[in-house]
Amino acid sequence: MEAKTKTIESFKLHEKDTGSADVQIALLTERINHLTGHLQASKKDHSSRRGLLMMVSQRRRLLDYLHDTDLARYQAVTKKLKLRH
Repeated sequence: MEAKTKTIESFKLHEKDTGSADVQIALLTERINHLTGHLQASKKDHSSRRGLLMMVSQRRRLLDYLHDTDLARYQAVTKKLKLRH
């Protein structure tokens, strides 16, 4: 829970922001990184692999939206999270 609030604090756009595209992308990236480590240890966990693929595609859709609406924010988020673009 502390990691989630820390992530929200570093990516929020205003005081009460918890659901902007920036925050959602950061939270999904955190969950994706955690689940990737789990799947390297548990190679036969196919249901978690499906969940990972759904999270990756959701993050991709959010990144595409951010790219279309505000290119500067998109570049800032991808640079801060060290994502390829």
